[in-house]
Amino acid sequence: MTQLVNSLEFLKSLSDATSSLVHKLAKSVVSVNSRMSRGTGVVIDKQGYIVTCNHVLAGCSVVRVGQGEKTFEARVVGADPYNDLALLKVEHTEFEPIEFGDSDKLSTGQFILAVANPFNSKQPTATTGIITTPDGSIRGFRGTAMDNVIATDAKLNPGFSGGPLVDAEGKLIGINTAYVWQRGIAIPVNKVKAVTDRLLTGRKPVKAYLGVVANTVAIPLEIQEDAGLEQETGVMVFQVDVSGPAKKAGLTMGDVIVSFNGKSVADFYDLPRLLSEDVADKNTTITVIRREKLFELPITPTTKEEGN
Repeated sequence: MTQLVNSLEFLKSLSDATSSLVHKLAKSVVSVNSRMSRGTGVVIDKQGYIVTCNHVLAGCSVVRVGQGEKTFEARVVGADPYNDLALLKVEHTEFEPIEFGDSDKLSTGQFILAVANPFNSKQPTATTGIITTPDGSIRGFRGTAMDNVIATDAKLNPGFSGGPLVDAEGKLIGINTAYVWQRGIAIPVNKVKAVTDRLLTGRKPVKAYLGVVANTVAIPLEIQEDAGLEQETGVMVFQVDVSGPAKKAGLTMGDVIVSFNGKSVADFYDLPRLLSEDVADKNTTITVIRREKLFELPITPTTKEEGN
């Protein structure tokens, strides 16, 4: 009997703590309404800056955000489609900003809470779960890859995009962006801070560009042995942009990329991750398997800005 009473007390305590946390977070959450989409946003400071997902904006330069009975026009300060983030600004300074956590310290099994309020209801929507992968990779929007994302088992319904993922203390550890393969996907807060800092300076998001369409393939064992490779897979080129850096470097359909800039390329996710702003417009090398032999080619990725 005592054990049952203790269990019930624990469950009530957990329930009360979770409900109290959602109530607290509601003050930092806003609805985000564009012409074609509804989502959620997170207030990050007293000056009226709000973070949401880029895909929620649906290309709009002005959207409306709401909290309680009030709605406001929000200006889009900047957007980063590569990381699916956008920064909004409203002329309202009475929002309560969320407290930031540290996504570099996350671990598998850690309790998380996801909050959303796309329709500006009296009470927000919330789901709970645990972190299943603190540093994963997924295929992103428009065929891109998203690296270094948080995966959880919390179910994210439509409208959760742009909402906060928090830890047991209510600190922001990520921005929810998608629900795929029965996993909630969030952008880590440390990446969110880096992106918003860049957007505040007016700098456009930049990626290095090769100009290939490619996917992961297995490398036959005999080719691995002949080439002295320590990886079982690479990335086969299926299409080459006729005016891109890959074409100028001599890459052709059927080449299997196994390294770029001295780093291994074993699957689809490796290449977009290595094509960072740091290597744009810089001379480097790419190694491919062609006709069962290794070839190292000089290549200079170009700078690709969103909107160009």
